[in-house]
Amino acid sequence: MQFPPNNGDFTFVSSTEAQELSGTIAAPDVELNMGSSDGGKDPYATAFLRQRGYGWLLEVEEDDGEESKPLLDELDIDVKDIYYKIRCVLMPLPSLGYNRQVVRDNPDFWGPLAVVLLFSMISIYGQFRVVSWIITIWIFGSLTIFLLARVLGGEVSYGQVLGVIGYSLLPLIVIAPLLLVIGRFEMVSTFFKLFGVFWAAYSAASLLVGDEFKTKKPLLIYPIFLLYIYFLSLYTGV
Repeated sequence: MQFPPNNGDFTFVSSTEAQELSGTIAAPDVELNMGSSDGGKDPYATAFLRQRGYGWLLEVEEDDGEESKPLLDELDIDVKDIYYKIRCVLMPLPSLGYNRQVVRDNPDFWGPLAVVLLFSMISIYGQFRVVSWIITIWIFGSLTIFLLARVLGGEVSYGQVLGVIGYSLLPLIVIAPLLLVIGRFEMVSTFFKLFGVFWAAYSAASLLVGDEFKTKKPLLIYPIFLLYIYFLSLYTGV
């Protein structure tokens, strides 16, 4: 007795009429397009996973080809720009030809922070506690100058004031090694202290105190001068 096949893939024969039972099972080829140009066939295991919804296990992230940026670019640190601003602060005379307004008009954070940290490092000789205090005075002292400048009608931002005040600590850093050498000579030491304070205050005031203040310039120059006197006192301990 022979049963007709249902789908053309199987042939059944009754055991009473035949001694052997034979049959064939044909698995259809599964063809998947993986996005390749040749349109080749996937292995059966790949097809099985994709049919069951687990194709994500076979996905591989493609490299976008973008090169990783250097660390300085990631942190937005422009070394050449910082170096130029340092020269503008250390040489504040207009006759030297530097575009000093870039210190105010293009403020940055890392340059002033490095200057303040450097000043803090040279001030920890025997008094480590002043490091955090110097950074605090830099932040809140700049905030005070900023608020005063806005009250007087100045068009400056807090970031600009923070950068100018930070960079203008460089003259005090320059005279610090001299004070270690001439510290025993009181008159000479006092002269260089005043020179450093005037240097720093002039660098900051010439950038922050613009023509918009008119007759109110001394009201802003004086607190800037006092701020750098206080910075120097933190270094000398006096």
